[in-house]
Amino acid sequence: MGDRLAWPWRRSRAPRPDPDRTGAAPRADDQDLADTLPHLEDDATRPVARSLFGEILDWMLAPLLLLWPMSIAVTYLVAKSIANAPYDRALESSAIVLSQQLREVNGRVTLQLPISAREILRADETDNIYYQVLGTNGEFVSGDRELPLPPEEDANAGGLVQLRDDHIHGAEIRVAYTFVQRPGSGDKPALVQVAETLDKRAQLANEIIKGVILPQFVILPLAVILVWFGLTRGLAPLNAIQERIRARNPGDTSPIDEGAAPQELTPLVASFNDLLGRLEQSVHTQKRFIADAAHQMKTPLAGLRMQAELAQREQSPDELRRTLAHIADSSDRTAHLVKQLLSLARMENMGATDSMVPLDMCTLSRQVVADWLPKAWAKQIDLGFEEPGAPVMTSGNATMLAEMLNNLLDNAIRYTPDGGHVTVRVTTAPFEPFLFIDVDDTGPGIPVAERERVMQRFYRILGTQVEGSGLGLAIVREIVQQHGGDIEVLDNVYQASPRLAGVRFRITLHRYSPSEAPGA
Repeated sequence: MGDRLAWPWRRSRAPRPDPDRTGAAPRADDQDLADTLPHLEDDATRPVARSLFGEILDWMLAPLLLLWPMSIAVTYLVAKSIANAPYDRALESSAIVLSQQLREVNGRVTLQLPISAREILRADETDNIYYQVLGTNGEFVSGDRELPLPPEEDANAGGLVQLRDDHIHGAEIRVAYTFVQRPGSGDKPALVQVAETLDKRAQLANEIIKGVILPQFVILPLAVILVWFGLTRGLAPLNAIQERIRARNPGDTSPIDEGAAPQELTPLVASFNDLLGRLEQSVHTQKRFIADAAHQMKTPLAGLRMQAELAQREQSPDELRRTLAHIADSSDRTAHLVKQLLSLARMENMGATDSMVPLDMCTLSRQVVADWLPKAWAKQIDLGFEEPGAPVMTSGNATMLAEMLNNLLDNAIRYTPDGGHVTVRVTTAPFEPFLFIDVDDTGPGIPVAERERVMQRFYRILGTQVEGSGLGLAIVREIVQQHGGDIEVLDNVYQASPRLAGVRFRITLHRYSPSEAPGA
């Protein structure tokens, strides 16, 4: 067993700053400016609400509008390639035919091509046709002298027909050329080139582009209209849910039918229903608090009014003092009742899990016991605290657990007669994930049949002479439940008096495990 507390502990309090000593009071215009600036900052930093419809439309149309010019560019390149292919093959054939007409006469290369064949070669209504034949020494044999020469490194191609783009007289041309190796000429080949301007190719490419691009000017607006229509139809269930919520009565907290919502909206509707459930519970708690407060405050206030009227009629100073003393006592009881009502309402609306932290129940219990030493000494009650000598950790809300202990000690000291004993004990069990907080007193005890009912609001055992509100144990039970614990009302096994049974309130809480820590 640990040491028992014998004397009240003194606590130092930090002095509160005195506004009169910190300087002159702020001017009214400065205060107005200070009050206005946060609102301006809020307006400046508040994000602009975006339409879900517009957001989806942007993400669908922006890629489409971005890819459309790219598709036009790709279409142009493909059309140009398609247009070039047949004309390139025709140029290659012409170059091969010319190369087959080369002859060698007296060691010189000649072209055996009739005039009619040359006219056929140059016959074209759209493009200009050029050809050129050079001998093995680069001498001009036939054709157009101004036709540009190919790169020298292409001479190693070995009789293959090659293609290149070039210019003549400022016009773009397509050239098919081949190097022809003649017997007895050594390593020096003859050159045959056939070229044409690109007008036919451009016309064919333009026709292909028109056939592909022009329908897109119809398809793209149609696609935008279809996307707009599809989004409108797709978001219709969301608008329907919005209208159902807007048409609700302000007091209607019934859940929304999740079956009427699309699959994508089911999590949102479920979360909203959860919020409605918590709101309904909060509203119910507030209504119950108002009803309880109105019911419980009616009698004390009526008594205060009656005593005040009686004091007004008193002529004797002694009787007046006694009446005022009764008024003071009634005021104290009413204030205690209000405090208990507010505490119960606060505990019912306060989520313990919102501020769960690891804490040592020995330290917390010791501090609470120390606060009650003056009242215990006023009744000559031996108030003791026992602990195992090592920290006993739990995960909980320190404010709520302190309120729980305060109500248990208030109940114990209130019902324990003068000269009695009240003990707060924190214990653990080996290999058990629980801790136990016992509050023992040597009061009149609680009959077994009443032990469950004393936890109810405003319930008091018949014949009880001690003043009370009947809310303290209800507050204790609420706090214990929010911490996932349990409360039992037992006999005080340490009670030695045969006249008074005594009682033990045992609180069972989960011990803290490092795995409960955030991020563990």
